[in-house]
Amino acid sequence: MRYADVTVGSHAEYVRTVAEGDLQAFADVTGDNNPLHLDEAAAETTMFKGRIAHGMLNAGYISAVIGTKLPGFGCVYVSQSVYFKRPVRIGDTITTRCEVLELIPAKRQLRLATTCTNQLGKVVTLGEAVVLMPAEMG
Repeated sequence: MRYADVTVGSHAEYVRTVAEGDLQAFADVTGDNNPLHLDEAAAETTMFKGRIAHGMLNAGYISAVIGTKLPGFGCVYVSQSVYFKRPVRIGDTITTRCEVLELIPAKRQLRLATTCTNQLGKVVTLGEAVVLMPAEMG
């Protein structure tokens, strides 16, 4: 995608159902093996009353949209704000949507709204990202 092809309102989505193995894989890669994510008995004693997905796993779905769909190959993350509104559990289906809010032509940047909702349509993660696009993208 070329910068000239992007308009305010352009958007893309990624849908994924959180699986048991996703939590373990994320813990293995990052070292975040907090029992809240991996140990049901321990997690049942928390305010969540059971295991929840790592917040940054959910934020990773935003990266998937940005890196593969909008704007895609060659773009570089500049910043990301992220607010975790609700827990995500194994079996939840998350729809991640990125939408262009602003074009910043002098820097070839885009400001994006980043939103993740669950299968009930409830927002679980909310934020904004700024990405840099190269002069030409393939």
